[in-house]
Amino acid sequence: MSKQILIVDDDEKIAKLIEIYLINEGYGVVKADNGLLALEIIEQQDIDLIVLDVMMPGLDGISVCLKIRETMTTPILMLSAKDGDMDKITGLMTGADDYMVKPFNPLELVARVKSLLRRSSYAAQPTATSSGHILKIGPLQVDKETHRVTVDGRSVKLTPIEFGILYLLASHPGRVFNSEEIFEMIWKDKYFESSNSVTVHISRLRDKLEKEMEGETLIKTVWGVGYKIES
Repeated sequence: MSKQILIVDDDEKIAKLIEIYLINEGYGVVKADNGLLALEIIEQQDIDLIVLDVMMPGLDGISVCLKIRETMTTPILMLSAKDGDMDKITGLMTGADDYMVKPFNPLELVARVKSLLRRSSYAAQPTATSSGHILKIGPLQVDKETHRVTVDGRSVKLTPIEFGILYLLASHPGRVFNSEEIFEMIWKDKYFESSNSVTVHISRLRDKLEKEMEGETLIKTVWGVGYKIES
């Protein structure tokens, strides 16, 4: 069965353009022209990825993204007419996995969609072995087979990309990974120097972990180099 993608955009021309390119790639497409309808569709249907516009009347994309992230880790590609760094950071901090600025190249959008779906599919697959899949660092436990993360037995809900970053760092304690390495290993795509996706996702990951670890910082920043987790 083909992957089902939800396009949420009140601009009919843009939604139709995206639909044509995605259908040409073999994806199934569902469309919503407002945030409330999008949430209804997500509750009723199995959606594999969401292309979500920020600027919509009524319930905007940021609000929709926050609502989705309360219960789901479905990949979200956010679209916006705003190209400022703070707008991108806001979109990513609310739970989006990637961010594109309008006007965009439809072929690049398709490439981003494929990358997010690959990452999501990879994250959902268990390892081939039944041993050595659980990492323990202090109160933190990361189970690669079930994609479950706990701190002192309390579950921490992570998106596939957040889990991927955490598992990468935790499985190589003490090693420093720079942003380019993390991006290319987790996103399975070529790193763009102007991208701050890694920084934003690590910030969000830290927030989630520190809430359960009484403020203790697990992921360390090595200034000018990258990020690491000590054993």
